[in-house]
Amino acid sequence: MKKLPDLESETAQSGTKLVPAVERATRILDHVARAKTYPSLSDLSRELGIAKSSVHTLCRTLLQLNLLIRRSDQTYQLGPHLMRWSNAFTQQSDVATEFATLWDQETGMPGATITLTVLEGNEVIYIAARNSKVSHSLIDFRAGMRLPAAFTATGKAFLSFMSDFEVKRLYPDGLPEQRTPHSVRSMDALLQQLRETRKRGYSIDNQEVADGIICFGASVLDSRNAPIAGVAVSFLVDDQTTQDRERIIANVQDIATRLSTRMGADLEHSWPR
Repeated sequence: MKKLPDLESETAQSGTKLVPAVERATRILDHVARAKTYPSLSDLSRELGIAKSSVHTLCRTLLQLNLLIRRSDQTYQLGPHLMRWSNAFTQQSDVATEFATLWDQETGMPGATITLTVLEGNEVIYIAARNSKVSHSLIDFRAGMRLPAAFTATGKAFLSFMSDFEVKRLYPDGLPEQRTPHSVRSMDALLQQLRETRKRGYSIDNQEVADGIICFGASVLDSRNAPIAGVAVSFLVDDQTTQDRERIIANVQDIATRLSTRMGADLEHSWPR
């Protein structure tokens, strides 16, 4: 069996202080994953050096979350909820790989910045980016970068698949502070943008993230027609003609369509109405 990374050694090397309950629960899951035989409560307590009462409490929580399964002989194995995370990680990794392949195939947008994001809460996280060779220094997208979903093209593409209620629930304290004077200011204005996004089939960030930058976005869908990633193409506002804009929109929709098709989406019934 392939040896899993040791959580304690990784933590010691990074110097990061962990939340004790989360750290212990992760150690339990790691141990169950690497064990050659299914461990019992006593096995976990002894092998991990954690009090049996604490192991019992943590395992009970992990059972309720379907992260562990208790077998008939009172031993433990990994639960089905972990497969969701595994599948999501695999899908996102596959999308990033396919996206990188399409970079090399795309020749119609030499001055474009192309980005790929996933949604986490009310933010988007950039998992891949190809910044334009034409340096404009206004913003440089990079993997790991986080931005408010309400302001970004990919974020608006994600949010357009949600109901108004779901969008409002993401912002119980209102929208985040504006990044530019063009950033959407109110929930009503954001919801109107999302209605327009659904109607036309693509999203727009018109200088909401950075002055002088306009972005066009679309969602990448999985086999359930659920958005798993967002793709966007960004340009300098002053570099566009009406013809350029039409070509850019067609390109970003094409990239999203090709990625969605590879992920098994049914594009005839994909865009929310």
